[in-house]
Amino acid sequence: MVCGQATLSLVNLKRENLGTGIIHSDVDRDPRRWTMLAVVSFGMLLSLTSWMTATAVGPELQLKWSLSSSQLGWLTTIVQLGFVLGTALGAILNLADVLPSRGYFALSAFLAAASNAVLLTADGFNEALPARFLTGFFLAGVYPPGMKMVSTWFQSARGLAIGTVVGALTVGKATPYLLKAVGGTDTISVIAGGSIAGLFATLLVATAYRDGPYPFPSRAFEWSRVGKLLRHKETMLATGGYLGHMWELYAMWTWISAFLFAAAAGVVSDTIIDLVVFGTIAAGALGCVWGGIAADRIGRHRVVNLAMAISGGCCLSAGVLFHAPFAFLVGLTWVWGFFVVADSAQFSALVTEVAPQDSVGTALMLQTSLGFLVTMVTIQAVPAIVGAFGWQWAFAFLAAGPVCGICSILLLERSQRVYCVQEPMGN
Repeated sequence: MVCGQATLSLVNLKRENLGTGIIHSDVDRDPRRWTMLAVVSFGMLLSLTSWMTATAVGPELQLKWSLSSSQLGWLTTIVQLGFVLGTALGAILNLADVLPSRGYFALSAFLAAASNAVLLTADGFNEALPARFLTGFFLAGVYPPGMKMVSTWFQSARGLAIGTVVGALTVGKATPYLLKAVGGTDTISVIAGGSIAGLFATLLVATAYRDGPYPFPSRAFEWSRVGKLLRHKETMLATGGYLGHMWELYAMWTWISAFLFAAAAGVVSDTIIDLVVFGTIAAGALGCVWGGIAADRIGRHRVVNLAMAISGGCCLSAGVLFHAPFAFLVGLTWVWGFFVVADSAQFSALVTEVAPQDSVGTALMLQTSLGFLVTMVTIQAVPAIVGAFGWQWAFAFLAAGPVCGICSILLLERSQRVYCVQEPMGN
């Protein structure tokens, strides 16, 4: 028995109406949903600007504080660790399913902005490290809840909606490089810009956002919820695909600047390279929107597998083109930037569809927590590989992630074809 799009819609309707007795049609169109999508997306963009502020001005901080290469890497890795612990705590405490999403998002954005601002007065690595940790920790209350928030407004176009939010997140993470390219080597403008953006995000979401007509069922706090999700086959297979995707993504985002500087040393200016890095990461925003539109039309499984196949190929091609004319390398990195994150939102959309509907928020937090835990391994692995083999082949090992991710999604697709209707946990 094969589950087509029509069957999937019936499954979604069945889940949505558990305990309500009300059927919401996929063809329902509330014009306010586009306004709410814009509010959450812009709030996400502004909030996530603080994520890579230290990474963008890393070379300047390295000179200012006499940092080693390992310490420089930790300025990014510690944000990932903070995010991992923040999402893990949120998953264990069921925060995304218990707390009102708007307040959770707004408060977290404010605290992340405040933590990022500590960098303005930090005197060295030991003061910067806890500030970066707290930035990541509090951003855990922005990303997963934001995806859940837009899902309350969208059913039939949920892939596009979550893709737009993740695209906005991508632009937010690229913005520090744009601020640096415009402001030169001024670290203050980049760091302060990230915190100011976070404050605007707090005000925007707190005052303008409202939940949509498709809320997820609420459920009281339950200690065992994470354990049940870990035993839920479809949720774990969707998460497995996400882990393969994350194995590659953040290592590429973190080190692409250093890779390009090594490849183009003495050939192009630092400003040009900063703009290329901004374009590489920002291209992912277009990729996320494309992925959302394509996934809603041809299916999420096909889109994520295609994106992972192309990005995995780029991991290997980067070494081949390392000594090629810089224009060829720019083209490759922009294609890579487009596809490396084009599938990201669709893994989250898959979780909102296959996870028990009263545990969607916790499932998203669990997924992102495990995914960002993986990124810590690859971010730290790149400098070790560079030390052994040089920058040319620094990214080749990242291709293993997309390969494993594709295998997990193929297993998920097979599972969904066999089990067309999934009952919620606890029944």
